[in-house]
Amino acid sequence: MKPSTLKSRERTEFYQLDQGFARSVIEAEAGAVGGLITLVESPAFLQSVRMLCQCRGSVILTGVGKAGLIGQKISATLASTGTHSHFLHPTEAIHGDLGRIGSDDMVLALSHSGKSDEILRLIEPLKQREIRLISIVGDSQSPLARHSDVALCMGMQTEACPHGLAPSVSTTCMLALGDALALTVMKARNFSIEDYARYHPGGALGARLITVGQSMWFKQGEELPLAAETDTIQQMLDKTSGLKRRGAVMIVDSLGRLKGIITDGDLRRAMTQEGRKLFALKTSAIMTAPCKRVTEDTLAAEAMAIFHKYRIDELPVVDGDNRPVGLIDVQDIVALKIVE
Repeated sequence: MKPSTLKSRERTEFYQLDQGFARSVIEAEAGAVGGLITLVESPAFLQSVRMLCQCRGSVILTGVGKAGLIGQKISATLASTGTHSHFLHPTEAIHGDLGRIGSDDMVLALSHSGKSDEILRLIEPLKQREIRLISIVGDSQSPLARHSDVALCMGMQTEACPHGLAPSVSTTCMLALGDALALTVMKARNFSIEDYARYHPGGALGARLITVGQSMWFKQGEELPLAAETDTIQQMLDKTSGLKRRGAVMIVDSLGRLKGIITDGDLRRAMTQEGRKLFALKTSAIMTAPCKRVTEDTLAAEAMAIFHKYRIDELPVVDGDNRPVGLIDVQDIVALKIVE
């Protein structure tokens, strides 16, 4: 057999071996995560959620090595979903940074073995200060598990590493369990999409979550383009001529509630039909009523959908009593780059 043929066969066998092993890694991690269902249905998980919800301070994540990296991610998830959280490295903690932990804080410690020296050295000073401790561990009989207020024991996992050493299955389980905790707490607190937007103001995600109140040109206290339904068109123009340029005027009743809207397009069409007689007409004669409207809490992306669906360029923004508080233009939202 030619050398080139041998090399080709060796490469094929290597790729097959590589793909087969990669599949086994995914299967091992997926199976281990599936096995956590019993744990999240346990009293220990429910108690952990309650403790997190009742925490008046911050949730401090800690862990060593790969478990520490997972702890940083869990802390970030908690922080972005309404739970104050920070990561504290256990080595730094025992060299002075324990002062970062307040009396109203609690600690969530991660350790597969539950025997890491750095983590165990934290237990006594935490207990002395009556800081509550939740742990995510593999060994339910480990010192960390035994000294925790609540221990979430996921069982000693067999790592997917060929030598059974490199953290893989265990860290995946920690991450999944941490996500389950953070998102369950998020739901229990009724953390809304508007709340989420406040924590994610930047990037494409922030743009999709920004609200009408954050994006409209008019700010609180500024004079709005308003006219009464009993005003004439001339009176409407006189009232709004000195305001910042907008393409519409909102028409209100005697109680200040929105009745309709008159756009530049409405004026042009009416002028074509009525000529100079237009200026003596009441605003109610040419306004679009009822008109589409949104609130300050409406997502800018939802407002954009209304602009597209009804082929309009201006949307009144109203409060809970249907009184105008702003006006949003399609260009205000285009500037956010919500759409490509």
